Formats: sequence, structure tokens, C-alpha cells
Amino acid sequence: MDDCRCEVQRKSWELPFLAEPEAVAGLRNVMRLHLGLWGLSEQIDVAQLCVSELTANVIKHVGTGTPTTLAVSMNGTHLRIEVHDPDTRALPTLVAADANSEAGRGMALVDAMTDRWGVQLRADRKVTWCELATGLASPNGHSGGAGVMRAEALLALYGATKPAATATRLSVAVAQEAAIDVIADLLHWLRAHGCDPDAALDRAQMHFEAEAASVA
Repeated sequence: MDDCRCEVQRKSWELPFLAEPEAVAGLRNVMRLHLGLWGLSEQIDVAQLCVSELTANVIKHVGTGTPTTLAVSMNGTHLRIEVHDPDTRALPTLVAADANSEAGRGMALVDAMTDRWGVQLRADRKVTWCELATGLASPNGHSGGAGVMRAEALLALYGATKPAATATRLSVAVAQEAAIDVIADLLHWLRAHGCDPDAALDRAQMHFEAEAASVA
């Protein structure tokens, strides 16, 4: 799919915290909220698991209360999750762990659930990272089928008349207003041609729900 005209801005962010068991729930909530805003709801469960396991790794091998940082960004079309801690000696390792073993399961889960992971050593800290595939066409794009592409072409025509629009791309806010204008104008067209706008909306909703269910 071509790059989307209606972009979803996914700016990198960092969150300092103390590596304590009590912090994990808050970190998971932050991930859920941010990925929801980024339109990456399908990655939430795995991303939360990765944050939990990478944080638990710091707690266990570096120490409770260690100053730590969670950093989240896009690496191309992959979601990248990093946990920074100041100990460059305690390196995460992948060990064979059976289903009944408590030790070594954290990184085994990360390895199984992500596309890739690794450790980077820097002068003052180590960075344990993992990346998840998103299925996006571009870092600021979104996934969708032919219906989304047709809608974007139409929104580009409407959005071009908005003061905040650029020549080639629409922000999500401008595109949303353009979508509302499209719907309103189509309802006016239906009424002008003797059709029932409410019935058309009901049918459109039914089509949307059926198509959404088919790709869920």
C-alpha cells in the first residue's frame, strides 16, 4: 500500500522510573494508552508483556529501585521498545527453560513473542531492546484495505480546501473534519434525490461492521 496521506504521528518518547514491582502496572497502562493513540492496538498485549519482562529482568539482575528508563519509538515500520539501566555488567541472556522453570523464562518469552531483540552497551548504561512488526506501510502510516485507500483519495480532495492542510498530506485532525464534511454532503445528496439518509446510514453501518468482523 502507498504511504498514507492521513498520517498518524508516532513521536519517540521516554519515561524514567524506578525498577520496582509496583511500577510495572503503571508502565503497562502507559504502553496501552500510547499504542492506542498510535493506532497499534493489535500490538498492545505483546508490548505490555515485553515491558513487564524487561523491567522484571532489571529488578532481578540489577536491583530493586534501580533508576531505569522506558523508551518507545518506531524503527521503520517496527515498534521498538527499550529499557535502559545503568549496569553494563548484568547482561540479559537467553537460556533454555522448561515450562515448569521460573528462571530464564522472561527473555525466552520476549524472544518468542517479538521479531528481534538485543542488548546495546553504552558508556553509562545498557539498553535492552525488542522490536515488533506492525504491518504498517510507513512509520506514520496505518494499515487498511482498498476502502481506506478510496477514503483517503476522497478526503484529500476535501482536505485540500482546509486552511491547515498541506499540498500532499493531511493531519489526522484535518482528515477527521474532512470525513465529517464528506458524510454530511453525501447525506444532503441522498435527501436531494429522494432517498432516506437514515436508512443509508444504517446500511453503511451494517456494511462497516461486517467488513470489520471479517478482518478481525
